[in-house]
Amino acid sequence: MSSVRPRKKTPRVRPPQGGRRYRMTVAYDGTDFYGWQVQPNKTTVQGALEGALERLAGEPIRVHSCGRTDTGVHARAQVAHFDLKLPWEPRRLQHGLNALLPDSVRVLELKPTRPGFHARYDAKGKEYRFSIWNAPVGCPLHRRQAVHVRPPLDLAAMRQAAALLEGTRDFAAFSANPHREIGGTVRTLWRLSVRKQGPLVTISALGDGFLYKMVRSLAGHLLRVGLGKVPAEETSALLASQLRTARVETAPARGLCLWKIHYGAIPGLPKPRRA
Repeated sequence: MSSVRPRKKTPRVRPPQGGRRYRMTVAYDGTDFYGWQVQPNKTTVQGALEGALERLAGEPIRVHSCGRTDTGVHARAQVAHFDLKLPWEPRRLQHGLNALLPDSVRVLELKPTRPGFHARYDAKGKEYRFSIWNAPVGCPLHRRQAVHVRPPLDLAAMRQAAALLEGTRDFAAFSANPHREIGGTVRTLWRLSVRKQGPLVTISALGDGFLYKMVRSLAGHLLRVGLGKVPAEETSALLASQLRTARVETAPARGLCLWKIHYGAIPGLPKPRRA
């Protein structure tokens, strides 16, 4: 039986009296980071942001993101929030952060937000993109943000498999840790598309949330289908098994990018099919 995902509960923690909550959009090249979350003696994106904020504000600041990215995964528009005891002018704060951050991290936007805003629990959807350089010779300009695949990919077969994955389903077979997923393994995948522009093939996944390494697992499966290692029709059986096996590979982290977080209505969504 499919696991039911419980409704999220938004924490009631608010900024301190006289303080202010800020929302920021962050982009980063994840190549040299051990993911988003702070870890002892390791370079992380959260650690870089909190370190820069502490230098500016003179106090420890906790940064809360929409979600964690793994080691080597990139972000075009990660969203996070934090509280300051004393309000800052947003442009000055943004400029100060970017001056202190490494070149691989930039705060693209920073503004005050309502006291109850939460980057994670207010999100309505997430979009990830996985990039593949599909040509006999790799491109140096894409070596850090795309996976190089030499043989030509069968895009029609990949799109056929992608269509079988859309909808509200139990994605246990596509989680790297299905038995420890908070809220079960049911997710809604509104859109899973495969596009090609020249040698660059992009897999786009838009959903209400994703399991641990789920997008990389989806990309790994579609890659195997595209290379003719697995028939597209086997996708339905993999889903139905609800078992994570070696038949589903996890694609390399460098090809994955957190593309966008949606907080309002998501336009243009087809009605999801249910399993």
